Amino acid sequence: MSHHHHHHHAAEAHPQHLTLFTPAGVVLKAAPLKLAARRLAAQGFEVSVDEAALARHQRFGGDDDVRLDALHRIARARPDIALATRGGYGLTRLLDRIDWKLIAKSVAHGTRWVGHSDMTALQLGLLAHTGAQSWAGPLAVGDFGGETVDDITQDCFVEAMTGALEAVGFRTEAGFDGLQAKGVLWGGNLCVLNALLGTPHFPKVKGGILFLEDVNEHPYRIERSLLQLHQAGVLNAQKAVVLGSFNEFKKSPLDRGYSLKGVVEYLRSQTKTPILTGLPFGHVPTKVTMPVGAKVTLLVQARDVLMGWDH
Repeated sequence: MSHHHHHHHAAEAHPQHLTLFTPAGVVLKAAPLKLAARRLAAQGFEVSVDEAALARHQRFGGDDDVRLDALHRIARARPDIALATRGGYGLTRLLDRIDWKLIAKSVAHGTRWVGHSDMTALQLGLLAHTGAQSWAGPLAVGDFGGETVDDITQDCFVEAMTGALEAVGFRTEAGFDGLQAKGVLWGGNLCVLNALLGTPHFPKVKGGILFLEDVNEHPYRIERSLLQLHQAGVLNAQKAVVLGSFNEFKKSPLDRGYSLKGVVEYLRSQTKTPILTGLPFGHVPTKVTMPVGAKVTLLVQARDVLMGWDH
């Protein structure tokens, strides 16, 4: 399991203001969102729910204009934390119309934009256009609106938001002892990231540390996506690639022993960039919260990986 490192600050003088918003997929039921808001309030946040968080249009949380307005409204309001209710699909439609400077201005004033899955598009677009940082982490409904809340996910999120979290740690496979790398941490959902290739919204990060995860994708589809990144020159340009969870796919009778392990082994034969596995991140209950666009230092001792950052 993952462990994390932090130091304690004096109690915050005033509670952090956290806004829940829906940038992509529709929130089907209000109850889990209300439960998430209550649980986050119990963690000491002053929670508000954006006025369009429960809007509906087809499979989206409101039509494109409604969701775009929500992004800009929150960026102008500059809460301490802007946490997406869920991912799904929808931010890709907005990328050409987002006022990136406005979002970056909110970040400069202290807003932390948080999420994963489809939020990868916003996080990477922001990095590509402005260099501003955001946070790969939980989603309100999936992580705080269910029957239980994962302790590590919650602790990591709260500590990252208060500035107490300085590193995340996890176990990887043998063979990387002594590895050290410094670079910009970036990445997210593999399919969403690949859909940005060749667009102005894809960050041109050289010498970075790229993290990737995906869900409902068969190993051969994951391999094809990773090879697309490799053939585009992206993998060779990084100091390290860190793989999170790739889960919930169905095996095929055609696999004949081909597996995710085989995918990783094959990719390692194709690129000189170290490919580490085991990052607790993705569409799984236990996930860390990490700064996208921040300079991180990655250290491996035996099988223990520590990824740390400055404030």
